[in-house]
Amino acid sequence: MAAGRVSAVELAQAAIARIERYDGALNAVCARDFDRALDAARAADAARARGEVGPLTGVPMTVKESFHVAGLPSTWGFPEFAGAVPDTDALAVARVKAAGAVVLGVTNVPLALGDLQTYNDIHGTTANPWDVGRTPGGSSGGSAAALAAGYGALSLGSDIGGSLRNPAHFCGVHAHKPTIGLLPARGHTPPGLPALPVEHELAVIGPMARSAADLALLLDLLAEPDELALGAAYRLALPGPRHDALERFRVLVVDTHPSVPTSSAVRAAIDRFAGDLAGAGVAVAHGSPLLPDLDAAARVYLRMLFSELGATFPPRAYANARAAVERLDADDRSLDAERTRGTVLSHREWMHAADGRAVLRGRWRELFAEFDVVLLPVTPTPAFPHDHSPFPARRIDIDGTGHGYFDQLALAGVATLPGLPATVLPLGTSPDGLPIGVQAIGPAYGDRTTIRFAELVEREFGGFTPPPL
Repeated sequence: MAAGRVSAVELAQAAIARIERYDGALNAVCARDFDRALDAARAADAARARGEVGPLTGVPMTVKESFHVAGLPSTWGFPEFAGAVPDTDALAVARVKAAGAVVLGVTNVPLALGDLQTYNDIHGTTANPWDVGRTPGGSSGGSAAALAAGYGALSLGSDIGGSLRNPAHFCGVHAHKPTIGLLPARGHTPPGLPALPVEHELAVIGPMARSAADLALLLDLLAEPDELALGAAYRLALPGPRHDALERFRVLVVDTHPSVPTSSAVRAAIDRFAGDLAGAGVAVAHGSPLLPDLDAAARVYLRMLFSELGATFPPRAYANARAAVERLDADDRSLDAERTRGTVLSHREWMHAADGRAVLRGRWRELFAEFDVVLLPVTPTPAFPHDHSPFPARRIDIDGTGHGYFDQLALAGVATLPGLPATVLPLGTSPDGLPIGVQAIGPAYGDRTTIRFAELVEREFGGFTPPPL
């Protein structure tokens, strides 16, 4: 656009054409807004002609359906809110629009944003552009599928249990889970609730893109405090990246988790990547006594995560959860038992868990004095086939052995529980031709460090590859 070779209208029309061509099979964009998008594109071209160019002037993008976008549905997949249409934009949406972005529509989500897949009774099932028989992940699965399919250059998503990260890994795109509290979540609000400032314990909003450089661009647009939030004036300036040369990074590779195994395909991709980094002069370690106890942390995370989720349960579901806890053996410390207990966690128990989290944060600070980035699988496997069976019946197949479906969340919790930034970057494809990514976790407020690492990796080894649509 800056060189005059393409207009904002032409870019919007090209993205719209791709949606019209491919989305019948993918179902990524659950509510289209093409008329307003073309109006915004015409306005962007006029602004550019006047020399008024913002960071995103004329750039087509999508937004996860869980954000308020004035005039478009925001249902979170709840059938009782099928007609919910906010009349104001979420703060993040207002900021990208003010920067000149052209919003094409909103992308599909699972019910209550509560799944590693993306489907609901209102908008149906979203498919993976690499294999329509497989999930694009969740809960930002519609956004990841849209990016991979070429429906614009950027998207907005959110994450509490890997909801930015696992879709990026499954679809072969980039995503960034920011440091907790860094990006304002006003207007990323369940239907029926006003767009008020919120302070989350675990949840974040974040950028998704086909390139790491675009993650950095969108992060900078969103990282200003919410002027309505308490304490906004006291936020520290976000530091720059620790390094600007790939060979200066100190990287710790953790290719599996003690609570859930990693498939051979994912582990091989990460280990191959570690070898490539070492060959490029990066200091790569495969173990450290400074690494916190990931198994113990996973249990704390699952209790806190399911406590947040359980707070939204209707009375009957909450009563059933209490009954399930009473049936548990007191000695049962399985991940499933921790999730069950977390659903009805008392405030006292939450405070004890928060104390454990504070200790964990201190241990991560010690580790990040010795390392810049920790590489970790995003999920144990590449994208798995659609599975809409009841949650208790679901299993995840890892190299031929079934494991608890929600055991996968242990990997997401490594960064989520201590509130650390994590950038997902694509590594290539599995022997079955499915994307594989890795999450690069950094120190608190080291968001620009993990994104810069992903940018340098992209330059050195390549990044996003379009699916064979």
